Amino acid sequence: MVYNPTSVDVAELRSAVAEQERRAGWAPSSWHETAAEDSGQAAARDALSDNPDMVIAAGGDGTVRMIAETIRSSGVRLALVPAGTGNLLARNLDIPVNDLKHAVRVAFSGVDRVIDVARIELEDANGTRRGHDFLVMAGIGLDAHMAANTNERLKKRIGWLAYTDPIARSVIGNEQLSMQYQLDGSRPRTLRAHTVIAGNCGTLTANILLLPDAVIDDGLLDIVVLRPSNRFAWARIVSRLVLNRFTHRTKPGRLASRAAGEFGGLQYAQARSLVVRFAEPQQIQLDGDSFGIVSALKISIVEAALPVRTETGSST
Repeated sequence: MVYNPTSVDVAELRSAVAEQERRAGWAPSSWHETAAEDSGQAAARDALSDNPDMVIAAGGDGTVRMIAETIRSSGVRLALVPAGTGNLLARNLDIPVNDLKHAVRVAFSGVDRVIDVARIELEDANGTRRGHDFLVMAGIGLDAHMAANTNERLKKRIGWLAYTDPIARSVIGNEQLSMQYQLDGSRPRTLRAHTVIAGNCGTLTANILLLPDAVIDDGLLDIVVLRPSNRFAWARIVSRLVLNRFTHRTKPGRLASRAAGEFGGLQYAQARSLVVRFAEPQQIQLDGDSFGIVSALKISIVEAALPVRTETGSST
């Protein structure tokens, strides 16, 4: 067990884990608490030193991302007890987000689904590079502003509604970013856009389907570019995203959604790698956490990289 004590009811979690240990015949779990300064990396390393069959991550997407990055090369399976604001990875894997006991039951009695992991290399204005894994999405623009400018105390109190203010500021400002990009090593192209998001899976909170074609184990990175020309275009983007979860269920619906989206300021692409260099340094977020200011980035998919416990074991 690797858990974030600020996100989860530890007493309830211990009780649920003990019950499933008894039912499944597992030995007692070792418990490792995350610290604010590393959000789970040190605790995950300690957990691996116990030679576990499975690491259960109890926390939000940021905690899960750090734990997954630490254990990915070990071959140890990961299980989730979602306890954050977004819990986007759990939502995309159909793991219960508001039922701790159910999530723990899935961890002990579910089946493995081997998912892809996205690997990103970030470069700052001085040319210094650093690498990270992410499981859900990386973004420049709107969602990076959300991650960097949302009040943490307010987020704990009212959840995703705390993002309202940074969203409104970003939309009203409608700042367009200049960049050069490459997909799968193709020739460089230039682009101006408000937001660029690359995802390993596509569903946000409130069941908003941002990346309709994203599948977490298809070996592909899904990319969406938001290029609204005015506030009316923003309204079209919002309505298209709300409708995506209904229209994507059929092939004609997906084709119609894609055509309408591109006309309204949404552009989609799929690739195994994405390279971007910005005209001016920009904020970036990974799985909901701000990762500072970058001048360039490279994202690639690591296919079938991480076994994760789910209820069904495959996409639904």
